[in-house]
Amino acid sequence: MRPPLDGVRILALSQFGAGPFGTNVLADLGAEVIKIEDPDAGGDVARYVPPFEIEGDSLYFQSFNRGKKSLALNLRSDSGREVLHDLVKVSDGVFNNLRGDLPAKLGLDYESLKSVNPAVVCCSLSGFGKTGPMAASPGYDYLVQGYAGYMSITGEPDGPPGKCGVSIIDFAGGYAAALGLMVGLFDAQRTGVGRDVDVSLLDTAVAMLSYLATWTLNRDWQPERMPNSSHQTLVPSQNFETSDGWIVIFCAKENFYRDLVGLMGLPELADDQRFNSFAARLDNRDTLLALLSERFGTRTTAEWLDDLSGRVPCGPVNTVQEALESDQVLAREMIIEVDHPEYGVIREVANPVKMAGGIDRPSPAPRLGQHTDEILADVLAYDTERVAALREEGAVA
Repeated sequence: MRPPLDGVRILALSQFGAGPFGTNVLADLGAEVIKIEDPDAGGDVARYVPPFEIEGDSLYFQSFNRGKKSLALNLRSDSGREVLHDLVKVSDGVFNNLRGDLPAKLGLDYESLKSVNPAVVCCSLSGFGKTGPMAASPGYDYLVQGYAGYMSITGEPDGPPGKCGVSIIDFAGGYAAALGLMVGLFDAQRTGVGRDVDVSLLDTAVAMLSYLATWTLNRDWQPERMPNSSHQTLVPSQNFETSDGWIVIFCAKENFYRDLVGLMGLPELADDQRFNSFAARLDNRDTLLALLSERFGTRTTAEWLDDLSGRVPCGPVNTVQEALESDQVLAREMIIEVDHPEYGVIREVANPVKMAGGIDRPSPAPRLGQHTDEILADVLAYDTERVAALREEGAVA
């Protein structure tokens, strides 16, 4: 079946994690993503991230850039900028993840490009946005997890602040930018008029504070680090240690709690006035958790899962390898294979957006400048003399 984004062309001036992750989602759904890389800088810095790297490539880079094309283009030259403008004429979107102050300076915003293509959508994903006192500051997932308060509520109460084990803000920012870009393209198709889309990692992180922010803003309440990854207010909703590992329990409904204590052989706790409602369990959290923790420690994780699954929301605390090998992940076809000329078959995680036409056997992430001649000849119809002149001028590599 025809990929759902077949015919959509995105110019991507982005590197490292957040931006390439967002455009990778679009490439997996059929968009033609042309990755514009600076040849003088060696292209995307992700090409050189250890530990698994070869010359100008790495498994880190492969994780974010499959199915894309690479154009080695020097935008500091006049002829390089002419090439960019020619591409903008025949593209739907221009995506960057530069610092918030740079898109306008480099001519990558809608004001700069609307005369070239009035329908183009210019999406900027930056650390702190295009406005405000930190617009010119570089932003990364690590920094934003600290800045947005995430580290203050991650980890054990008696330990130091901690970060999430994965780059959650980078990835959420990538999704938000991909959504913003597609909304802009949807409107441009109806009106013929493009726009700027301004997404920041900090804005994304703050938005995901969600109900914690609402409670903090409207009541005398502050979230804090909770033991065993407990929920701030729902009890019991946390990790419990078993005789051979850990299990996650999440009682988001009253009936889940009643089923839990019944299946654990503690039916008397269901109607105990100290624990018979959300509010009561919160008030008596320590007393209840001591009783449940003692019982969970008497059996293995597998034994508890056998008894509780299907009645109480629960799951194992897997290692990353165990998660990737789990039956549900495999059944959902979340592991795909990519044929790479040097690495061989690379197994990667798939796009979580499932729909007919999605690309399930993508090409590997490109070599630096791999598609330069193809794009100049096939997309822009440049003749061999012009391509040779551009190369001689150092505009392309």
